[in-house]
Amino acid sequence: MNLYARKERWKWLLLVAAVVILASTLWFTNSMVQKVAAEERKNVKLWADAVHRKATLVQYTEAFFKQLQNEERKRVELLAHAYNALINSSLDEELTFYLEIINKNTNIPVVLTDPGRRIINSKNVSFDTTSTLYLSDSLLEEFSVYPPIRVNLDRNVYRLLYYKESRLFTELREVLNDLNRSFLDEVVTNSASVPVIITDSLDVLIASGNIDSLVPADTARIKSLIAHMKDENDPIIIQLGDQGATYIYYLSSGLLNQLRYYPAVQFGIIGLFLLVAYVLFSSARKSEQDQVWVGMSKETAHQLGTPLSSMIAWLELMKMDGIEHAAIEELGKDVKRLETISQRFSKIGSVPKLEPVNITTLIYQSIDYLRKRTSRKVVYQINIPENKEVIIPLNPELFEWVVENLVRNAVDAMGGAGRLTIDLSETNHHISIDFTDTGKGIPRSKFKTIFQPGYTSKKRGWGLGLTLVRRIVRSYHNGKIFVKASAPDKGTTFRITLRKP
Repeated sequence: MNLYARKERWKWLLLVAAVVILASTLWFTNSMVQKVAAEERKNVKLWADAVHRKATLVQYTEAFFKQLQNEERKRVELLAHAYNALINSSLDEELTFYLEIINKNTNIPVVLTDPGRRIINSKNVSFDTTSTLYLSDSLLEEFSVYPPIRVNLDRNVYRLLYYKESRLFTELREVLNDLNRSFLDEVVTNSASVPVIITDSLDVLIASGNIDSLVPADTARIKSLIAHMKDENDPIIIQLGDQGATYIYYLSSGLLNQLRYYPAVQFGIIGLFLLVAYVLFSSARKSEQDQVWVGMSKETAHQLGTPLSSMIAWLELMKMDGIEHAAIEELGKDVKRLETISQRFSKIGSVPKLEPVNITTLIYQSIDYLRKRTSRKVVYQINIPENKEVIIPLNPELFEWVVENLVRNAVDAMGGAGRLTIDLSETNHHISIDFTDTGKGIPRSKFKTIFQPGYTSKKRGWGLGLTLVRRIVRSYHNGKIFVKASAPDKGTTFRITLRKP
């Protein structure tokens, strides 16, 4: 009893330790998952904000350069006015002001041509004005980005002033565009390391990142991807300028998914390892127990053999001397019983021979023998007609041992006074034998423990009786034995189930 009490305590302690380790691991992993998920969500928001800022900066830059273009055109118009004034001026007219306007243009490339595009004058240009007589081909295309300004000389005579953006304007635009690409693109690329999509309230795609470049062009794939993202993470709702509510959908990173499934994989591997280890150790322990059982049984049968032979010889001598006494007959029954017990022990470890036996007769014979050797305060009630024939493949010696152990346990549980009832029921394929006593009962938590080797509720005893019973029923007769019902101080019912032939 103490052995199994300690074993149970150790089981509970190990279970509590396992639960603590499991809970700690799950808590730690879940904490890491939440931190990574929060960081990813934060990065997705940063990505969306960077996209918004980039769009805003692009809009601002376009407006800024549009304003610069207007300012440059005003300057070119002023130059056209200056050229017009110079061409149409008289000799005595003061031209210093107009010349100063033309000379102060040091950035805007301008070309003055006649209607046939023959170059008359130029300033701030990169081509050779001595060898280039006409504004044509690629040079014309270069100066035709903006429409030329007409300089009227007379009613029917005019000149055309072509121009392109200034070097300062070009350099400023290149610098801003380079900063825009190098800074914002880096933020957008590095902020969101997961597939992410921004849509409006109607799920119209606004921007995307870290997805296949072909996907945005495929409406069906975008809808499918958004649905998948919705299932995995709640969308982030933000306001992007005057676009109203926008939705950010994203997928978790591979690292986050690995962290989520890591505990399950870890516990699965550990559980498989423990299961294999348990099976191996249980098999080894069972094999060792079997060897101990067989060795002990063979040795017991051997030790019983010598005194049995002497007792048989003495009984024969007493009969030859004509000694008659009732005790001699009972002594002969006990000697025969000892022979049966010796045979039982000798058969442990070997495959017993099963033969058709009327189990009703076997039960009545076993109870008749035990009734005379137990307290008279024990009432035996067999609810089976004595003439009922139920043929089952059994080994009589071993199954009688089963009945004897169950009866003795019941008598001990009742303290030598009570009622033992034996019932038999059958179906088309099985029979069930119930042994019901009126003893002290068995706690439900011990229904399986009582069949383990060494378990006993008695102050004296080895705790092997029910273990041997279960072994005989299960291993040698392919049956089952279990506690059908039990209640404190009301009794216990053991049920044996056997297959019909």
